[in-house]
Amino acid sequence: MSTATASTTVVRPVDRSFRNALRLALFFALIKLALHIGTNLWEAHIGWGYFRDEFYYLACGNHLAWGYVDHGPVVALQARIAETMFGHSLAGIRLLSAVAGALRVLLTGLLVWALGGRRPAQALAMIGILLAPQYLGLDSFLSMNSWESFFWMACLLALILLLRGRSIRACWIVFGISAGIGLLNKPSMTFFLVALLIGLLLTPERRILFSRWSALGVALMILIALPNLLWQVANHWPTLEFLHNGRVGHKNIALAPLPFLVQQVLNLNPVSIFLWGWGLLWLLFHRTAKSWRFLGLTYLLFLAGMMALHAKDYYVIPIYPILFAAGGLAWEQQFRNRPAVCDDRAFAFPVYETLLILTGLLTLPMAIPVLRPAPWIAYAKAIHLYDQSGNTENVSSGLLPQFYADRFGWQEEVDKIQTIVQHLSPEDRAHVGILANNYGEAGALDFLGHDLPPVISGHNTYWIWGPHDVGGQVLIVISGDPPDRFKEFCRQVEDEGRLNHPFSMPYERKHIYLLHDCRRPMSPKDDWIRYKHYF
Repeated sequence: MSTATASTTVVRPVDRSFRNALRLALFFALIKLALHIGTNLWEAHIGWGYFRDEFYYLACGNHLAWGYVDHGPVVALQARIAETMFGHSLAGIRLLSAVAGALRVLLTGLLVWALGGRRPAQALAMIGILLAPQYLGLDSFLSMNSWESFFWMACLLALILLLRGRSIRACWIVFGISAGIGLLNKPSMTFFLVALLIGLLLTPERRILFSRWSALGVALMILIALPNLLWQVANHWPTLEFLHNGRVGHKNIALAPLPFLVQQVLNLNPVSIFLWGWGLLWLLFHRTAKSWRFLGLTYLLFLAGMMALHAKDYYVIPIYPILFAAGGLAWEQQFRNRPAVCDDRAFAFPVYETLLILTGLLTLPMAIPVLRPAPWIAYAKAIHLYDQSGNTENVSSGLLPQFYADRFGWQEEVDKIQTIVQHLSPEDRAHVGILANNYGEAGALDFLGHDLPPVISGHNTYWIWGPHDVGGQVLIVISGDPPDRFKEFCRQVEDEGRLNHPFSMPYERKHIYLLHDCRRPMSPKDDWIRYKHYF
C-alpha cells in the first residue's frame, strides 16, 4: 500500500463500553419479550380473553385515520399490523406491545450507560424495570401505553448523548422524530415535553436549546405531529370534548396528592423505591450528577402537573426508566469498593436483586392473569391484595377488578346476537342493524362476529364512523334499560335475553332487545347526533 493511500485511511475507535452495554441490555430485553409471549400464550390456554380496549383499537385499525376521539393514530396502526400478521391470535395481537416493553428495558440499560454507569448499575436498573407490576400489566395487552416509555426515553437518551458530546445534529433529529411519533402515539406526551423544557430552562443545560439543530428537532416534531392536529381541527376538537366530558362526569378516580404518591410506589413494586427513589435523589443532589439535574426536575414538574390535573396514577409511569437508570448508577457509586462492583459483574447486588425478583414474581398474577379466575381470587385474598384498588375509573367491580373483568363476556355477547340474527326472516335481515352501548361491545361484535349486519355505536370514535344507514325498521339493541323505555318509540319490543357472565363487569350485564318499526329517536340514521357519547 502506498504512503498516500495509507495517509487517507481513517480508523474509528470502537466504543467497547457501548458494545458491552448493548449486549447486556439486549439480554434483559429478550427475557422481557419471552416473558410476555409466554404469558400471553398461557392466558389463551387457560381461558382469558381479549381486553375491552383491544377490540376498540382493532376496530380503529380497520378505519385508519390521523386521529381518534380518545387516542392517537399509532395504536390503530399497531392493531392493523398485528391483525394482518397474526389474525385472531391473542399472543400475536399483543406482540408489538411486548416488543415495546422489551425496548423499554433496552433503553433503560442504555440510559445507565449514557449516564456513565457500568454493568452492575445496568443489571440492577433493568431488573427493577423488567418486573415492575405496572409495566408488566401495560405490556401484556394491545395498547398505546406500552409504547410511551420508548418515545419518552428515546428523547432523554438523545439529550444525554448530546450533552456527552455526540453529534448535535443527529441527537436533535432523533429527539424530533421520537417526540413527533410519541405525540401521535399519545398526545398527552405534550405534558412531559413541557416539563422537560422547563427543567432544562432551570439549569445551565439550557444552552443546548439555542442552536439551529434544536430548531430542526422541534420543527421535525411539529411536522410529524401536525396531521393529528389538523384532524382535530377538521373534526371540531373531539379529544378536548372527550376530556371535558370525563372531567365533568367524574369518570376517573381523583386521588389526593398523598394517595397519588403511594400509588406510584405500589405500581412500581414497593421494594423498588430504594432504587428509583435513590435515583431521583442522586439526580437532584449528588455532586457527580450536576449535568443531569434537569432530569430530576423534569420528573418533579411532571409529577406535580399530573397531580394538579387529577390524572390517572399510571399517567406518570412512562417517565420512571430514567429514575431506575439513575438509581442503578447511585447504587454502583455508593458500593464502588465492593469486589463485585470493582470486577464489573452484572449481578453485583445479589441480595437486593433477589428481593426485587421475588417480590416481582409474587405480584406477577396481579399484573398479568396467569391464574384462572377462581385461583386468582384465592391468591389475591391470600396476599391481601383483593381490594379492587386497581380500578382507575369510578365503576363498581364484580368478582374481578376492571382490568381483568373486562376480558370476559364478549364471546357470550357475540354468540347470542349471532343466534338472534340467524333466526330473523330474510326481509328483516336485509334491514337489521346492531346498536351497541359502548366501544367494547361494538368492537367485540366487529372482531369476533361472522356475517353480522352493520354494528354501530355512539361511543367515542364509533360515533364519527356514522350510523351506516341503520334505521329503525329492525334494530338489535344492547342496553341496560328496561323494555318500557323502548315501547314508547317502537311498535314491537322483544327481550331476547341477558348478558350475565359471572366474571364480567356488572355494568355489562345488559339485555339484548329486538326492536321493530321504531321512529325517532330510536332510528339512528334519522337522529344520529343524539347518540353521540364522547366519554
